[in-house]
Amino acid sequence: MRTKVTVVIDEKIGTVNPNIFGHFAEHLGRCIYGGIYVGEDSYIPNTRGIRNDVVTALKKISPPVLRWPGGCFADDYHWRDGIGRRDKRPKTINIHWGGVIENNHFGTHEFIDFCRLIGAEPYICLNVGSGSPKEARDWIEYCNFSGGSTLARERGVNGASEPFKVKYWGIGNELWGCGGYWDPRAYATEVKRYLTFIHGFSVFTIACGPRGDNLFELRRDWVLEFFEEFERRHHPQFFPIDGFALHFYTRGPRAGGDTNFSHPEYYWMLRRTSEMEDRILQVRAAMDAYDPQRKVGLVIDEWGSWHPQAHKENGLWQENTVRDALVAALNLDIFVRHADKVSMANIAQTVNVLQAMILTNEEKMLVTPSYHVYDLYKEHQSGTSLRILIDCPEIGFRSEGEELSIPAVSGSASLKDNTLFLTLTNISLNEETEVDLVLLSSDVIKVKRAVARELRGSDVRSYNSFDEPDAVKPKMTGISVKDVQRRKVTLPAHSVSAIQIEF
Repeated sequence: MRTKVTVVIDEKIGTVNPNIFGHFAEHLGRCIYGGIYVGEDSYIPNTRGIRNDVVTALKKISPPVLRWPGGCFADDYHWRDGIGRRDKRPKTINIHWGGVIENNHFGTHEFIDFCRLIGAEPYICLNVGSGSPKEARDWIEYCNFSGGSTLARERGVNGASEPFKVKYWGIGNELWGCGGYWDPRAYATEVKRYLTFIHGFSVFTIACGPRGDNLFELRRDWVLEFFEEFERRHHPQFFPIDGFALHFYTRGPRAGGDTNFSHPEYYWMLRRTSEMEDRILQVRAAMDAYDPQRKVGLVIDEWGSWHPQAHKENGLWQENTVRDALVAALNLDIFVRHADKVSMANIAQTVNVLQAMILTNEEKMLVTPSYHVYDLYKEHQSGTSLRILIDCPEIGFRSEGEELSIPAVSGSASLKDNTLFLTLTNISLNEETEVDLVLLSSDVIKVKRAVARELRGSDVRSYNSFDEPDAVKPKMTGISVKDVQRRKVTLPAHSVSAIQIEF
């Protein structure tokens, strides 16, 4: 199998916002308790109750931003339950995820502490479903005000004399569903009400966008009606939003389980993943009708693999195979290629839930194949996205009587200083591909250095377990300057490759 990859050095798309490599942590299953937070008295090594091993692993992949506390949990979360002495915090019921008792030991201060430890900017999702504008503006004042207000002084009493300076704030979560089943016009009106009371704090506000797997909501019922109502009857002091959030998970009845899937189910899941590109184009086009200058950023603050066996009863826990790593790579390539459209993306979720970066079991911890993709791709952050053209074979397969196909190779490219960073994914189950690499530039390109790493497993169903935590991990490849000068690169079957070429 042969593939031609053309990188147009002179055709710049836009700066790759580091935030598209963001993460998401919700009070769901063992994401927070046991995954991130174990308490200061735990035998598991920790810093102020936060697991040291998780912090060390996340710092390595340079997480730019972390979204919290949900998810569905956010619209039933009242922030005052999670401040002050932990032994005095109320015990509440997590109505969305199993009806378990939430002890609120991990609240605002602990979340900010965790973000600072891993080097991420905090992104807090406000409660719209069961909350109020007053509760929202008080939370922002508590976090960000540097003066002597009662809330700022209370923050100091609780251990933080300096403001947290939280920039990103979501105005509710999935308001079309678990956030309260609003219609888009009513939600747009509510967003304007919230903005009226929080605009004075100079924060970046993100409104809830559509559910990506509902095409009716995507094309008409949510995006266009939201913006139509949002911009109707402008007040002289109209306050805009800064971001608009799309959610799109890779899941469906033809994908099989997390580790028990057939070859057609393998390809169907990756084909489903590739639909993210259409969703971005559709939502951005609808947004452009009202925001042609693109002042409002497209945010994809929930995405990732969601397998059928991940139910509330197990806290949405699932294994993470090589196939999931390819899902991560295909999505990240799409985000990089559309750097002019996507301003943030947050994979779901950071620890122990859905397409997790990390899995824990008591004192044990491992990083997943998806984590390794983030490690491979982190060099894209803050680079300039370049046009990339891929001419490759289509892989045909049959799914429930339907003949389908998907391109064998995906990729993206970015430039930082004099270094080209190229990521390429070969999804073929059995065939490696020889890549003819073309670097188009108005300047003469002389390659000084080339290094590459690749991620693959012995099988697409391979995953890291607590008995074998390094079953799937990246390795250096034998690429050389001569290989790049000859424009010949080999991609193994079901693999992700990251290539740095210094000019």
